[in-house]
Amino acid sequence: MLDDFIVRAILAGLGIVIAAAPLGCMVVWRRMAYFSDATAHASILGVALALSFSVSVFLGVLIVSLMMAVLISSLNGRGLAMVTLLSI
Repeated sequence: MLDDFIVRAILAGLGIVIAAAPLGCMVVWRRMAYFSDATAHASILGVALALSFSVSVFLGVLIVSLMMAVLISSLNGRGLAMVTLLSI
């Protein structure tokens, strides 16, 4: 009836929904909706710096994204909302 490809695609889609739905709810409940946007912009900076210094792009993205995460975590306890920190 259904092709094997379609069945596998439906199962993969259901697996992604089961994994992503709780994660998305947690992000919205903790008011961290801008976290993915901030991480994406940090990774673009990592790509630019990696290309400027002729190092691995993966390494540049990893370092800049981790620095951004540590900076946001260290600034989290200062009384500002997470959305404000990520917007800055």
